Amino acid sequence: MSQPAAPNPVLSSSNKNASVFSAVVIVAALGYFVDIYDLILFSIVRVQSLNALGVTDKAAVTSQGLYLINMQMGGMLLGGILWGILGDKRGRISVLFGSILLYSLANIANGFVQTIDQYAWLRLIAGVGLAGELGAGITLVAESLPKEKRGYGTMIVATVGVSGAMLAYWVGERFGWRNAYFIGGGLGLALLLLRVSVYESGMFEQAKRSEAVRGRFLDLFTNGPRLAKYIKCLLIGVPLWFVVGILITLAPEFGRELGVQGEVTAGLAVFWCYFGLVFGDFASGALSQIWRSRNRALQVFLVFCGLMVGVYLFGLRGASTTTFYTVCFVLGLSVGFWALFVTVAAEQFGTNLRATVATTAPNFARGSVIILAPSFQLLTGPLGLIGSATVLGVVSLLIAFWSVSTLPESYGKDLDYLEVS
Repeated sequence: MSQPAAPNPVLSSSNKNASVFSAVVIVAALGYFVDIYDLILFSIVRVQSLNALGVTDKAAVTSQGLYLINMQMGGMLLGGILWGILGDKRGRISVLFGSILLYSLANIANGFVQTIDQYAWLRLIAGVGLAGELGAGITLVAESLPKEKRGYGTMIVATVGVSGAMLAYWVGERFGWRNAYFIGGGLGLALLLLRVSVYESGMFEQAKRSEAVRGRFLDLFTNGPRLAKYIKCLLIGVPLWFVVGILITLAPEFGRELGVQGEVTAGLAVFWCYFGLVFGDFASGALSQIWRSRNRALQVFLVFCGLMVGVYLFGLRGASTTTFYTVCFVLGLSVGFWALFVTVAAEQFGTNLRATVATTAPNFARGSVIILAPSFQLLTGPLGLIGSATVLGVVSLLIAFWSVSTLPESYGKDLDYLEVS
């Protein structure tokens, strides 16, 4: 159930004149840029950093790498709930910058690790911090821009943000894994200086003056239709993390299995995948505006993703590294619906639960790696590397497509309302 929030003519007027290049959009985009840099950095320096810590056996590099990814994603699951609740209780701005501070400090500390256990716990803490920025930023942008423009605003956030992965690759290759962590942390701390230029969402300020309970996570589970809508929002994002967390992170292993001519590196696979994501996020956001339909744009990209997963798993045997990285680029393009997915999640719920949903949804989707990774390992025994990836890819894509197809269309929806318990 929902009810409209009390109107505020002053806030409504200013909102209609808000620009897609406003300070809110710029800060959210730069915040996501640093977020993606730090989030994806481990995938880039996984082999290099583990070798430096004494893990040199290829099987051990794979298993320890998955363990560290699981710790990072576990932190993001915890952080998603924590920051989401705080976003609705304390405000979007406090979460936007609190999360940036935490993951920046954790990543600086990551540059000093000497053991796998230290590495793992700091990836957990960094994961908690990384969980807050995107959801808070998308919520703030969605609530600050007029409904006709908010798709373009979140498109800018995503397009700028995902390019952080390319900087992470360049820094990791040029300056080494420890310095890459130091630089990422430093970028985050520098970003905090921009806080003075950003103001809290007018819709949130109105919600604070109402009697509605804000940020009560359990309210998502006490209403059947609301719970179903929430679960569908979570499931839409799983295919992206199947692609990034399995196919791209383990690109060296897939390259060897497929007999690719030449050595495949995780760093270059991540670089080309995220380069594709830049264009994909721009295209999916623009199409959702042109077609006036979030759901239609998501459906098209999910079908595209399914085709490219098939090409990756069955069309690269004996290919050159150039062809392999080209497919990684197009695969990244096909999963370039990440910010659109978070936008849809934000648009489905009222102001008193919006940050909770917009923050937990992407992090639970990211956290699906905790289920995907061990499932992948379990299925690899009987099915092999390719068979295991095929099963997980088909299941995740079909479920995501069903979820999109059964969600209410949210393009142009008025977001100035509250959820009623």
